[in-house]
Amino acid sequence: MTQRLNYVHASPDGFKALRGLQQVVEDSGLEHPLLELVKMRASQINGCAYCLDMHSKDARAAGETEQRLYVLNAWREAPFYNDRERAALAWTEALTKIADGPVEDELYDEVRKQFSEKELADLTFAIIAINGWNRLAIPFRSEPGHYQPAKR
Repeated sequence: MTQRLNYVHASPDGFKALRGLQQVVEDSGLEHPLLELVKMRASQINGCAYCLDMHSKDARAAGETEQRLYVLNAWREAPFYNDRERAALAWTEALTKIADGPVEDELYDEVRKQFSEKELADLTFAIIAINGWNRLAIPFRSEPGHYQPAKR
């Protein structure tokens, strides 16, 4: 598929605003591996090939295992994720699929056991950001396969 529109050039101010939110998330203090899992899981749900390509490469470059990335779609059945990651993944799914129903109190209570108020707000902003990026990449057909992670 051919990219329909370069949203960075079409709306530099919009891109700058979303990039600003992304910077807040990156500077939040939340663990990088956890954030990459959140980005991957939301992108799996949304079917965003561009973001899956990008974040799988970023995760691997940061030391994430292939096994955890391969099994992420079935994280509930796999022993490879800790309680904090499981809470973040459940929160990611609930917020990404928000149209499916309310975010239940039981889920909120479970997530709050793993995250402080600030952390939960930052995690929520991370989920908002990746869903925003997905909603740019998918309709404008950002082409996967060319992204390369920054050198660390």
